[in-house]
Amino acid sequence: MTNQFVLRHAKRLNGEEIDIVIENGTIAEVTGAGKGRGQQEFDASGMYVSSGWIDLHVHAFPEFDPYGDEIDEIGVKQGVTTIVDAGSCGADRIGDLVANSKKSLTRLFAFLNISRIGLRRVDELSNLEWIDQEKAVTAANRYQDSIVGLKARMSSSVVSGNDVEPLHLAREISAKTTLPLMVHIGSAPPNIEDVLPLLEKHDVVTHFLNGKANNLFDNEGAPLPVFVDAIKRGVHFDVGHGTASFSFKVAETAKQHGIHFDTISTDIYRGNRLNGPVYSMANVLSKFLYLGYSLEEVIQAVTTNAADWLQKPELGRIKVGDQANLTLFTVEDHPVTLTDSEGEKRTASKEIKAKGVVINDRIIEC
Repeated sequence: MTNQFVLRHAKRLNGEEIDIVIENGTIAEVTGAGKGRGQQEFDASGMYVSSGWIDLHVHAFPEFDPYGDEIDEIGVKQGVTTIVDAGSCGADRIGDLVANSKKSLTRLFAFLNISRIGLRRVDELSNLEWIDQEKAVTAANRYQDSIVGLKARMSSSVVSGNDVEPLHLAREISAKTTLPLMVHIGSAPPNIEDVLPLLEKHDVVTHFLNGKANNLFDNEGAPLPVFVDAIKRGVHFDVGHGTASFSFKVAETAKQHGIHFDTISTDIYRGNRLNGPVYSMANVLSKFLYLGYSLEEVIQAVTTNAADWLQKPELGRIKVGDQANLTLFTVEDHPVTLTDSEGEKRTASKEIKAKGVVINDRIIEC
């Protein structure tokens, strides 16, 4: 039996109104508003439609505290159809995370923590014996459909006295698996000027707009030479907002110097979802609208840019023949208070709100 419905009067980012016909979970037709035909209709008048939002940095393993949450709570319920868990699990528990994802509506990929214990402790790189290269390689091979990279959290509270040595070991695992690295940057040691030269094209720096002393800009606000060199090498720069890693002032400095984010991600988990300052993907995206980026730039960061990094372009487009993977959202004109990780508040005039997702043959309202 054919299951067919029409998404009516949805707006593309350029304002063009379209109908999208979904048939048995596949996009069957993209046509002018009012022209689509189907057994059922969903009125998307006043809503924008994009390919499904992708969050490149979340924590979706609920057993680990404080950095954990339920997959669908930070996925489809937020308008996000694909999440990438950023190193919650190492080789010891990655199988459990993958098993959890099979029971969820949200599509999940993962960065494998180079520490086999993952975020069971928050100093997971303080003991180099926990970086078991053989176990990491075995896990990467076993779960290759889910694992998209390796995660190393390079800040003082995580590495303890090991400085940059865990990153050298991560580089060795990367060479053995051909997986790129996602590197969390934060307080020194290790110094940011020792971290960035070790990164290669397609590696990811997350938290790149953090306001800590060990950040990517000098005292005058200019980007550090190692930062500029990394951009030229093709290192990918990701927002990773989080509880402590996004500063309005640093983001404004980056914009003034023409430095653009590659992807916008939340670093969301239960605590900063419920209590802020993250709350949701839509809340984080609204901050970049406030900063003066266009709606197209903001949404591309969580659709085409993220899909291209994942090397899964089908997740970043709306195309006949593709599996249905859509996010519906509005941009509402009213004052809204937005808060960064430093506690600084700004009043914006526009707010992005997620309204729903289409996954295969289902519409799920947010």
